Amino acid sequence: MIKKKIIVRTKSKSYPIYFGDKIFISLENLIKKNLPYTKKVFVVIDKNLPISVSKELNKSLKKYNPKIYKLHAREKIKNINTANLLIESLLKNNLNRSDCIIAIGGGIISDLSGFVASVTKRGLGLINIPTTLLSQVDASIGGKTGVNSNQGKNLIGTFYQPDFVLIDTSMLNTLPKREIICGYAEILKHALIKDKKFFLWLSKNGKKIIYNKDKNLLQKAIIKSCKIKSQIVNKDEKENNLRMILNFGHTFAHSFEAANKFSKKLNHGEAVLLGMIVASKYSCSRKLLQMKDFSLIKDHYTDLNLPTKLSLIFKKNQINKIASYATSDKKNMNKKINLILLKKIGKTTKPNTFQVSKKTFREILFSNYT
Repeated sequence: MIKKKIIVRTKSKSYPIYFGDKIFISLENLIKKNLPYTKKVFVVIDKNLPISVSKELNKSLKKYNPKIYKLHAREKIKNINTANLLIESLLKNNLNRSDCIIAIGGGIISDLSGFVASVTKRGLGLINIPTTLLSQVDASIGGKTGVNSNQGKNLIGTFYQPDFVLIDTSMLNTLPKREIICGYAEILKHALIKDKKFFLWLSKNGKKIIYNKDKNLLQKAIIKSCKIKSQIVNKDEKENNLRMILNFGHTFAHSFEAANKFSKKLNHGEAVLLGMIVASKYSCSRKLLQMKDFSLIKDHYTDLNLPTKLSLIFKKNQINKIASYATSDKKNMNKKINLILLKKIGKTTKPNTFQVSKKTFREILFSNYT
């Protein structure tokens, strides 16, 4: 049943995000409403999802006789070779520009499927059905698509908005705690960069969200997080300025992931959590962020047992490698590394106003190696 809807309004396209519980049953009607000319549907789905999801999907899309392409979703398959295999399959099945791709899975599936949809025949329809907390509050919204290269994460990509997003909170029922924490990282990020009241609410309810998976609190956190991201994307669709604040902690995080060769030892959310605490500490050391706010952030991490120690993931001699990956970050405008820092909880530095050298970036990492 659909319980709530919000609209993302960008210059290129406006589209709805539907929230609810067990809402696969509504999928056919939503396609008719939002993509009335669609005749063929191509589904890219994470093969790790329960078989029941595929069965429900086939039942709800019976009219469209969907072609289903299953992928073992992991960061290593998010590359141009996999994208090409998908594109060739789409062309072989003769999908037209009025037809659509449905991405069902986490951020890897939505990033990859969105990229493929954007370049095949110069644009197919796209529906995102995120099945992880991380993808529900981040990857499925805002139109960023991409694949990884040998030089780093998401360096090949486009901006391409979906036609609608379907967020089914029942998909989270069997999600492991580690994956809930992974998604919580982005929820926390949205609070830190834009809404102190939301941060304080999370401080009161974080344990129930992560450890109890309280259904009502989880849905409130998801909707609030999506609203914050949507408001930012509405103002700056293609990350020319304001949207860059969403990268808080991510310059560090992407470098951590790349240096770790995208292994399961460190997932994206854990990398973001590490990146945000490093960025917060550096913000405090530069006297941008007051100690009382940094203490609130640090206490929140401690209270929820969120990762803070680089030494548990990396050896000290890996720091140079991490810094090298940071210099390749797509957000850099010159040889220096762009950082988004905190001025207070709920407010960041302006994009493109704080840059550091590779040497300074390395020193920041060394100072956090405990």
